[in-house]
Amino acid sequence: MSAATTPRLALVVMGVSGSGKTSVGQGIAARFAVPFVDGDDLHSVANVAKMHAGIALDDADRAPWLDAVGAVLGDGERYPKGVVVACSALKRAYRNRLRAASGGCHFLYLALPPEIATQRVAGRQGHFMPTALVANQFATLESPTSDETDVTTVDADLSLARIVETFA
Repeated sequence: MSAATTPRLALVVMGVSGSGKTSVGQGIAARFAVPFVDGDDLHSVANVAKMHAGIALDDADRAPWLDAVGAVLGDGERYPKGVVVACSALKRAYRNRLRAASGGCHFLYLALPPEIATQRVAGRQGHFMPTALVANQFATLESPTSDETDVTTVDADLSLARIVETFA
């Protein structure tokens, strides 16, 4: 396949906090030689402060953030070869919003059990997401279903190299 016919990559690495979205996203972006954008960096100051205080975001809080993520995914001018974005995309409605805003994207869902996510978040330094909000993320999560054909699900407990290979 020539570069002219290679489709533009618009990938969302999704899952709950602690699933490894950033590491996996960076690995896939490097593999495809496209930029990586951490969706956490697109949150408003108010959203970050709210989460840092241990207050879960609601749909209204997430809407402008999802629009910002969708704009990055769909920005073919800034990211002509494509882009990989880490974004929780916890609900189907959020994924639909990203699909619409981006003009079409693919999702890589990093699935893992709550106890592993909690352990990973507890071990992070300097991140605004407290361990107390992991349970809320699982309560909010609507795992992708088989009719979401643009979603690839992978065990987030696999090695980084294996996860990147799964997608690539």
